Amino acid sequence: MGKKALIVDDSASMRQMINFTLDEEGWEVAEASNGKEGLDQLHLTHPQLVITDIHMPEMNGIEFIKNVRTASEFKFTPIIVLTTESEKSMQEKGKEAGATAWIVKPFTPEKLKEVVKKVCG
Repeated sequence: MGKKALIVDDSASMRQMINFTLDEEGWEVAEASNGKEGLDQLHLTHPQLVITDIHMPEMNGIEFIKNVRTASEFKFTPIIVLTTESEKSMQEKGKEAGATAWIVKPFTPEKLKEVVKKVCG
């Protein structure tokens, strides 16, 4: 069974770029355009990694992370926040919600691969 990742971002071009980067590393990728869709995908795909944006319609990234962490099977699933949000207070909220790592956009594919390796062992 391959490694599965879930990308939750309202930007189609951002999802595409992350998908391409993870695909190069052998990940099977599912996508969602907001937190609500993300929760549906989470339970359908059971990913070993979640990458989410913060600012999205329907349900933002912080709420999405809190919801992911309430499910016991996803308590320890690595969650990488990939966002334009660089405010320390927002990063704190992310950590409190259960984010594993935080990457500020713009980022390089190399940076993403490095963080993925770090949080996924």
